Amino acid sequence: MKLERLMAITIILLNRKRVQAQELAERLEVSLRTIYRDLDSLCHAGIPIVSYTGTEGGYEIMDSFRLDRQMLSFDELIALTTALRGLQSTQAMNRSDIDNLLDKVGALVSQAEKGRLADRDQIHIEFTPWRTSEAERSKYEALHKAVNENRLIHFRYTDGQGAETERRIEPMGLALKAYSWYLHGYCLNRQDYRTFRLSRIRGLEPLTETFTRRPMPVAIMNQGWGEQLQRQRIELTLRFQAAAKVAVADHFEEKEIERLQDGSLIVRTTFPDEKWLIGFLLHFKSDLVILEPVSIAAKVREAALAVSALYDGEGRALNVNGPL
Repeated sequence: MKLERLMAITIILLNRKRVQAQELAERLEVSLRTIYRDLDSLCHAGIPIVSYTGTEGGYEIMDSFRLDRQMLSFDELIALTTALRGLQSTQAMNRSDIDNLLDKVGALVSQAEKGRLADRDQIHIEFTPWRTSEAERSKYEALHKAVNENRLIHFRYTDGQGAETERRIEPMGLALKAYSWYLHGYCLNRQDYRTFRLSRIRGLEPLTETFTRRPMPVAIMNQGWGEQLQRQRIELTLRFQAAAKVAVADHFEEKEIERLQDGSLIVRTTFPDEKWLIGFLLHFKSDLVILEPVSIAAKVREAALAVSALYDGEGRALNVNGPL
């Protein structure tokens, strides 16, 4: 415990210009006498700590001192700091844990480089999930705990086709993709590895029973899942009105876009052949004509007619008092 406390004091001093002993005592939850002894121990270990008296007094480490970077360059430290801040936005780890990691990375930068570090703060990565309710947060934390403790879980799951099933899972890891969290695990009902979207999990119940972790690495599961989605793709040829050019730029790559003289745009692209594709195409409304394939155009037409059938000619909803 003392060794951990000495390292914590060193990291705090390296990341702050000057710190008072009282603040160190409160942060580390020890007495002032213990802090004074620790500071003395650090000085004897060769760490150049300087003390200052007065109202602005406190302790600091000489500007020239820094921890060994283990061959990390300044640019690599910048990249590491940026990545950690992005991870902080995912809510995947306790905020205090990320703060401590950032403190440790900051401790690898000398005082003379602190200004350069601020000047290079030019990239911000934000992965905050769209669903950030307390219920979703609790679900994530329960799954994270079950993964760490190798504890079986039980839940009800609704798949992409709307089918609901009961699942008993050996949870193996969590993945964040496109602002949504997914669970990788071994399904005892299917006797195979499966991936589940957290927003479709209901009635999550961590069980007391534990399991022996299977040899399949989570990284391989995640890679295989991504490769499967890539294989299940469909080629689309789309024509957009000029009014949709901003939306086209937001959703498609430049190499997929052909701009015509009349201002309209032809997009040739591929998308996962999933149920949500029809809804995605519908949101462009009359600004989009689907040229190929005809099968997708027919499904979009069918969905649009089904929506239209919900309302009368003046836009009032039909069957408001009964099942749709």
